[in-house]
Amino acid sequence: MLIIIPAYNEEKNIKKVLEDLDKPQIRVFADVLVMNDASADETNWIVKRNKSKYLLVTHVFNLGYGSALQLGYKYAIRRGYRYVIQMDADGQHDVCNIPQIYEALTTKDEKGETPDMVLCSRYMQGSGVYPTTFQKRLASGLFRWMIRLFSGRWITDTTTGLQGLSWNAVLYYSRYGHFDDKYPDANMILQMLLLGFHIREIPAVMHPRTTGKSMHSGFKPFIYMFRMFFSMLAVAVRIRISKSDAGSRGDKIYD
Repeated sequence: MLIIIPAYNEEKNIKKVLEDLDKPQIRVFADVLVMNDASADETNWIVKRNKSKYLLVTHVFNLGYGSALQLGYKYAIRRGYRYVIQMDADGQHDVCNIPQIYEALTTKDEKGETPDMVLCSRYMQGSGVYPTTFQKRLASGLFRWMIRLFSGRWITDTTTGLQGLSWNAVLYYSRYGHFDDKYPDANMILQMLLLGFHIREIPAVMHPRTTGKSMHSGFKPFIYMFRMFFSMLAVAVRIRISKSDAGSRGDKIYD
């Protein structure tokens, strides 16, 4: 398994995140890859000081959160990793979730199938307490309703950044035009549901950001919500109406 951590100016948080991941019960089955998205602070050097423990890719220019993730997916495919977990560098995603994600990815359901994606939810029974702002609750409610409308599936946490992916999902995401290079979020969940990928939600423990600057600060949440709304509409039209991605999952081909 490969744990991918996109990082942009996270010098105050990345060291603690890496220390938490450096535990035998996690490192026995997982490598850690930090995608440094041209940080202007000490993020790059903090990871480099521990280069014997962690993998590091540093972008020359800031490419954005989605592009950092997609490059990590390409790395995982080329290096032969069977599973990927993506998590943030800001300390919000507790590493206690990692073994549970791995277990969910490798456990068959009542139909004998393992999931393509495991979403870690902040809002399921068994999840830790996680305070949210009005803007985030509004956006989550809107995206939850849209996913239910277009796919018939109820997803409790549509904006979770803590996810586990199978090789099938990683391979699909790694290809050109299959992944949002800026804000891969509820739009990607809707896309994968409509394409027939198997998605499972599990409760998770997450924490509010305590230091550093979120990519959704200031007026950005409103811009994000506006952009995500139309991105989800575009996904639904592309797959349900134009059927331009029909058959993209391709279990037999990918396996």
